[in-house]
Amino acid sequence: MNPLEILSATVSGQASPRVPIFCNLLDQGAKILNMSPEHYFSNGEYVAEAQLKMLKHYGHDNVWSGHYVGKEAQLLGCQKILFAKNGVPNVADFVIKSWDDIATFEIPEDITQHPIWQSMDDCLRILHKEVGATNPVCAYVTASTTLPVILMGMDKWMELVLTGPKDLRDELVKKCSHFVQQQLTAYRAAGANVIIYANPFASTYFIPKKMIVDWSMPWMQQDLKYGTDSIVFYAGMAPLNTVTELVIDKLKVNIFYPAPSDDLAEAKRLIKGKGLTSGVLDDIKMIHWTEQQTRDEVKRIMELGKPGGHFLFGTGFMPLNIPEENIIAMLDAAFEYGRY
Repeated sequence: MNPLEILSATVSGQASPRVPIFCNLLDQGAKILNMSPEHYFSNGEYVAEAQLKMLKHYGHDNVWSGHYVGKEAQLLGCQKILFAKNGVPNVADFVIKSWDDIATFEIPEDITQHPIWQSMDDCLRILHKEVGATNPVCAYVTASTTLPVILMGMDKWMELVLTGPKDLRDELVKKCSHFVQQQLTAYRAAGANVIIYANPFASTYFIPKKMIVDWSMPWMQQDLKYGTDSIVFYAGMAPLNTVTELVIDKLKVNIFYPAPSDDLAEAKRLIKGKGLTSGVLDDIKMIHWTEQQTRDEVKRIMELGKPGGHFLFGTGFMPLNIPEENIIAMLDAAFEYGRY
């Protein structure tokens, strides 16, 4: 079975030779091609080339079309991205500087006609052509209730969410939801066969559960109204267990990507075979671990997650300064301990 077949079998509960193994390498691509991050992320062909090289080098299952989260802000008018030599590119200029800007903030009628979209489209089409029939090709979408963070900053958004005018808050989220729907359609059309739907504002780490039920969930239903096929539900490394049953009931999502801080045994109990549970390694700690510590953690995760199937091994978004030997140790252990 190829990696895509293994993933499909795992989601549906059918037999497979091993668990799917996701290793989310993004910023490493610039180093692989010996380019500055700014130059590397300017061209989707570069990103695709690096993803294919890393896939061949490390042997994991998935590739990424995602460049960096700030690309979404650029599609919505952000004019400046900060490119760090050893970090993730980030928004350096907010589109919405005050609440008054929400009224005039507009979503492009067709994001696929935006110049910023071209590099992501190029990347996806190359990856789809080269490995789309055999490997998970991943794209990344920020949910409508979280997207304003990169448009106006976390402080301003939290203030608006918790204490600001509800009509103004929801006016912005409505516009963002339209953008999310466009992205999902465009990514699928370009060749993505797995889409990570990221929403920290679906976690009780950020807002109370009642607010998730009453406010965030209806917007998630709006975001995903055209279907949850191939959607991976992810809370941005925030805990999921307290909302998992709600998400299953209301969204019918069947692939979950909990946080490393979630109790994995509890996550599997909550999902109860209704979908796939991911055991996510805390890859920030890998920066300082030895190879043996890395292997031991992979073994622990596999022993908790494998019983009963419906299980995937994955990482967060691997920091650049994780030692190469730890990446290799992690994947060697994942293939060894992930066999059925």
